Amino acid sequence: MDAGSVSSEMPHLPRYLVDPRPVVLGGFALWAIATVAVWMNASWADARPVCVMGLVVGVLGSSIFLAQLRSARRGDKGAQVGLDTD
Repeated sequence: MDAGSVSSEMPHLPRYLVDPRPVVLGGFALWAIATVAVWMNASWADARPVCVMGLVVGVLGSSIFLAQLRSARRGDKGAQVGLDTD
């Protein structure tokens, strides 16, 4: 049986599925809301360091993403491949 012409090229995913910005911003916003809620309720004082570290990790991840995006836009040799630089 002949399968016809089979392409070895993978189909591209839609842009909204590969864009990390909504996930990064959404996660950061949720950590910010959790931090505010924890600081307003004294009985949740044990969770304050966890929320603050969540914000710190969000800032760190965002800065790494922005640095990689800037490198990809400049065309640096070590930049991440596949970032949409629009």
